[in-house]
Amino acid sequence: MDQFEKVAAARQYIEQRTDLRPHVALVLGSGLGAFADEVADRTEIPYAEIPHWPRSTAVGHAGKLVIGRVEGVPTAVMAGRVHFYEGYALQEVTFPVRVLGSLGVRSLILTNAAGGINTELSQCALVLISDHLNLQGSNPLIGPNEDRWGPRFPDMSEAYDRRYREAAREVAAGLGIRLHEGVYAALSGPSYETPAEIRYLRAMGADTVGMSTVPEVIVANHMGLRVLAISCVTNMAAGILPQKICHEEVLEAGEKVRGQLIALLRGLIPGLQQS
Repeated sequence: MDQFEKVAAARQYIEQRTDLRPHVALVLGSGLGAFADEVADRTEIPYAEIPHWPRSTAVGHAGKLVIGRVEGVPTAVMAGRVHFYEGYALQEVTFPVRVLGSLGVRSLILTNAAGGINTELSQCALVLISDHLNLQGSNPLIGPNEDRWGPRFPDMSEAYDRRYREAAREVAAGLGIRLHEGVYAALSGPSYETPAEIRYLRAMGADTVGMSTVPEVIVANHMGLRVLAISCVTNMAAGILPQKICHEEVLEAGEKVRGQLIALLRGLIPGLQQS
C-alpha cells in the first residue's frame, strides 16, 4: 500500500466516525493541548484507532483527533503530534496533514513550544512565525512526487500566509494580547541546543527554535493549504540565561499561556474560514 492509499484509508475511517467535514485544522504542541476542550459537538478519535496514523510518544501530547465546531466553524484539532526525534520518517510525521488536506481542510494553524533566541522575547511570549529555517537535515517531500497532492517543486516564498498573519495581529490587538513575530528554526532534537548552536542560529536570523512544525508546513504548502503558525516561548534557549533547560519547564509555561492562546485561536478561526 502506497502513501496515497494509506491516506485514503485514514480519511475514510474518520469520515465514518463523524458527518462533520472540517474547514480549519489545528495542530497543538507540547503543553498546549487544552484548546481541544474548547471544541463543541465534538467527536474524539484516539490516534491509535486511525489506520496508519502515527502515535505520539512525547510527554504533553494527548494523542487524539478532535472534530467538532469552534465558534460555529467545523474544525479538526490534533491534540498532540509526532516528531522526527521519535524515530518517525518525515513522511510519517506529516501523514496527519495529508489526511487533513484530503478531508477538505484548507486552513491550517500550527502551535508549538519553542526556545527563545531573540533576547527581546521572554518566557510565555507568543510569537507569530513569519518564516522558518529547516535545519532538520531532511525534507518530507524527498522521494517520488504524488502529483495528485501537489507539484514536484512547491513554492515556499510565503509559507506562512501573509493575510492570515495580518488577521492574527488584528485579533491579538483587539484582545490586548502582545503578539511578537519572527523566524523559527527547526532542528531534529531530541537534545536541546548547545549555547554555541544558539549563537549560530541567532547569526542566521532565527528568533525561536524548536523540533517540529516545519515538516508540516512544507507538506501543507505542497497541498495548497494556507498556513498560520504560533510559537509559545516556553524557555529561553541555552546560554541566554544561566540555567539548564528541562521539559517540565516547557509544560508549565504552556499552562501559563493557556488562556491567551485559547482566546487568540477562538478569535482567529471564524475569520480564516471567510478569507
